[in-house]
Amino acid sequence: MKRHCVFAVRLLIVLFVLTLSNFQYLKAQQVNWRGEKRDGHFHESGLLKLWPENGPEIFLKVEGLGIGHSSAIVVHNTIYVTGKTDTLDYLSAIDFKGKIRWKVPYGRSWHGAHPETYSTPTIDGNSVYVCSGSGELVCLNANSGEINWSVNVEKDFKSTRRHYGKAESPLIVDDNVICCPGGNITTVVAFNKKSGELVWKSKSMKTDPTWTSPVLYEYNEFKFILATTGEHVLALNPTTGDIIWIYQYLKPEWIERLDPNNVFKKWNNRGEIKLILTNTPIFKNDEIFICKGYNYPAVMLKLDPSGRSVTKKWVNHTLDTHHGGYVLVDGKIYGSTWINNANGNWACIDWETGEDNYDVKWQNKGSIIYADGMIYCYEEKRGYLALVKPNPEKFEVISSFKTEGSGMHWAHPSIFNGKLFVRHKDVLMVYNISENI
Repeated sequence: MKRHCVFAVRLLIVLFVLTLSNFQYLKAQQVNWRGEKRDGHFHESGLLKLWPENGPEIFLKVEGLGIGHSSAIVVHNTIYVTGKTDTLDYLSAIDFKGKIRWKVPYGRSWHGAHPETYSTPTIDGNSVYVCSGSGELVCLNANSGEINWSVNVEKDFKSTRRHYGKAESPLIVDDNVICCPGGNITTVVAFNKKSGELVWKSKSMKTDPTWTSPVLYEYNEFKFILATTGEHVLALNPTTGDIIWIYQYLKPEWIERLDPNNVFKKWNNRGEIKLILTNTPIFKNDEIFICKGYNYPAVMLKLDPSGRSVTKKWVNHTLDTHHGGYVLVDGKIYGSTWINNANGNWACIDWETGEDNYDVKWQNKGSIIYADGMIYCYEEKRGYLALVKPNPEKFEVISSFKTEGSGMHWAHPSIFNGKLFVRHKDVLMVYNISENI
């Protein structure tokens, strides 16, 4: 009898330890914009490979978020999404029944051209990190929405305000949260993620900030923060903020090759915008890819063996993604192109060589993500969604349908727990794309 009791006690202890370990794992979970590595890949499985004619079943439709173009992210069975209401940016926490558990303001909105919310929150454990359109970097409690701390990086570091306001998603690296104010005082800053105290600030590149989100680059013994300015791609030491290498992406000879009517060239000549850059770099091994719109060249960079510098490997003049991101699948880069601000195609190029595979018309340009062997394309003008088979020979649409809403569909879709999250302005639509419905 005693042996049975001892066994039962030991079993309870084991179960408690396992439960506690699982709880700690969930608490430490980090969720990012565009997936774990910010590269558009969502690590899901068991997803539909063919949709019904009118699209997947709608699981939820949530209204009242505030207008915005940020993405929804999910952790601990809670959906987090930002939106602008009146003059403030709000963060909403929504359960899987569609109920808004809380909606709290976290900073002043952007009020210039296209006055919507753009920053997608980052989750780290029990904390949410997000930027307001006016430059407020905020840490909130993921359960209650209570603000733990906030810092106005635009004001404190005299950041140069850009068109559309601040749009980046903060990056968590170890104990720090990374943000890129730009300007004449600094370029990239790190704060303690618990207290909000300044840990380091990089030297200033003396140029404007841009709309990309920083990303953590890890390969062999190398560990960098990759960030951009209006002119550069740069790598920083995550511990000290020292700049390790800089690549000058803005090149006068490339600008001169552009058509005189090109929007980018006209803006550049007015001195208002030196380089519009919205796509976070992606990387594989010792190579880093970045591109932008406006017919400006895409570039593949190669890291030298010491990790102290990069060189240009190749340039491509087809894949000039405006702001929809791109994905690497089986050695090919997929994304949309820029014809003008209102139109674009879909293209595929080779990661190794930069050679074109295709450049074709489908609806219009837009955003792109990848999960479970399939590509998801969300065109921006009318809101068509396509399920696309990765195929370097052709743009192979397996299924497509039109989502709801009018106006620009700029938010990048996301996938969590067998669900496809599509945000459009004030509304979030959640589709069940699991094979096990």
